[in-house]
Amino acid sequence: MDIEELRTFVEVADAGGVSPAARRLGVSKSIVSRRLVRLEAELGVQLLARTTRGAALTEAGITFRDHAAKVCAEIDVARETILPAGDLCGRLRVAVPLSFGPTHFAPVLADMARRHPQLHIHTSYSDRFVDLIAEGFDCAIRVGYLQDSNLIARRVGPIYGKLVASPDYIKAHGSPEKPEELIAHQALMQGTEAWQFMDGDDIITVHPRGRFKADNAIALAAAALAGLGIAWIPDGVTHQYVASGALVPVMTRHPPPPAGVYVIRPPGQHPARKVRVLTEMLIECFEQTPDPTGVGR
Repeated sequence: MDIEELRTFVEVADAGGVSPAARRLGVSKSIVSRRLVRLEAELGVQLLARTTRGAALTEAGITFRDHAAKVCAEIDVARETILPAGDLCGRLRVAVPLSFGPTHFAPVLADMARRHPQLHIHTSYSDRFVDLIAEGFDCAIRVGYLQDSNLIARRVGPIYGKLVASPDYIKAHGSPEKPEELIAHQALMQGTEAWQFMDGDDIITVHPRGRFKADNAIALAAAALAGLGIAWIPDGVTHQYVASGALVPVMTRHPPPPAGVYVIRPPGQHPARKVRVLTEMLIECFEQTPDPTGVGR
């Protein structure tokens, strides 16, 4: 029985169809379909019921899926065991934020691929919070303040940011001095997040309100430059605008605490070794360059 056919079946089962599984695997839909046909012929049972909406597991498919996933995992472990010490193989699917991802995290992933020539790395760059389990990612790199979830997070380093607004906005609406005054201002946000601020040793949490939202820090900076409101944006995006005076730091007596860069993975007893290696490389990168924005603090 071909291991690639087993992997393909597991991907189709988890993704809910041939097309999304093909995207995960990086192959054509026809290849996925042929692998499924061969696997079902080998077993002599139908594993998937094809529908116009995708593919649903049959009763046999539900039973076989868990066994197939365990076999694939065991094969990965066996391959890594017989490789030279430290080598990785298989595939690593990682979701990376579009903000900072290409500039700050892509070099680490490229170095990982260079060190492990048998490892296939598939990276998706988006500021959308992907569903790791439903979309088949091994892990994700996330920046900011984490929301509660059942995912497992490992902090790999800090990231600094500040509140900023344009001179025109401050001239028209004033500049807040205390966190509670933010409620009277237009906030530029990624969603419904809470903002945190330092008051001595205490943390003050504010739930800002605003009419402009975007899932990308560069887009929020553009809105701030247009005078639409006040935004919390990482320094790596705003330092040039602040240096030129196009954006002005706001409420500097109550700075936000440093946010974090995290490696997020689905719940499980032990992380895959490829996820552990990526996490260790990111930690090493932040230890060598504590301020990855290059701005200096």
